[in-house]
Amino acid sequence: MTQPLVEVNDLCRSFGRVRAVDHVSFTLEAGQVVGFIGENGAGKTTTMRMMVTLDIPDAGSIRVKGLDAVSNPNKIRNLVGWMPDHYGTYDFMDVKEYMDFFARAYGYTGRDRDMRVAEVMEFTELDPLHDRPVNKLSKGQSQRLCLGRTLIPDPELLVLDEPAAGLDPKARIEVKNLVRILAEQGKTLFISSHILSELEQMCDALLFINKGKIVHQGSSESLKVKEGDPALIRVQLAASQERFPEWISLQPAIELVEQNKKGFRIRLEDATPEIMAELLGRMVREGLPVCGFEREEIRLEDAFVDLLNQNEGGMQ
Repeated sequence: MTQPLVEVNDLCRSFGRVRAVDHVSFTLEAGQVVGFIGENGAGKTTTMRMMVTLDIPDAGSIRVKGLDAVSNPNKIRNLVGWMPDHYGTYDFMDVKEYMDFFARAYGYTGRDRDMRVAEVMEFTELDPLHDRPVNKLSKGQSQRLCLGRTLIPDPELLVLDEPAAGLDPKARIEVKNLVRILAEQGKTLFISSHILSELEQMCDALLFINKGKIVHQGSSESLKVKEGDPALIRVQLAASQERFPEWISLQPAIELVEQNKKGFRIRLEDATPEIMAELLGRMVREGLPVCGFEREEIRLEDAFVDLLNQNEGGMQ
């Protein structure tokens, strides 16, 4: 069995009387893209900083490729790229000089350094900005610069804290495309963000944290659709619209929620795939001219809020 690239086990970190990270455990497989979701103050950045050896846990462990992060910080730093939500720049330094500075810091010399800087600047589309002062970049350009700096050592694991925060739609698309390409190259990415819909599109799995505790880990679908949960179904009929409300009223555990020009919305109390398939088959057998039958998509934001509410209720 292949060992996970990252193993976080029973991680704890407190600041005074505040428990920022409370017995957090999870794993990241090589090549996986995982979204890290939580409200402000939930413990995301603290967890990430410990993963990249910028902070030390009070208890628990972090292992990257089997190496303990506390005992082997320098080796871990050669494996991990860290993109913080805020980063420092230097006055009187342009984009290429900034990238060259970090290449030198990572130990690149001579032609190797020139080639690595050129590769990263081409990948992040910073070439046209090579002589632009770093303190004169737009927010989107600055994010690409920070990502470029992160990519210089060619890390296996990329830890990105709010990479799309504050970006306009065009810049968010650019970041999302870069993440997709990195994933295709086999990089493992651990990304925190408040833009849940974009995380859903980019990520293989999602990790939710609330008040320092992990409250969900899995795909977005596993959060939004649980086996046996109620569901809203949109039904369209080619004709015989007036018959449908009466037919629904005779069906157990089904409620007519809405009728409009586009058709009907019904609520199933138990909505396994088998039950939905049986219901559609029954409609057809009993002569209802169904031309559309689709489960309504639950927004990830709504599912996240529901999860937090459930978690708050369980803690009372």
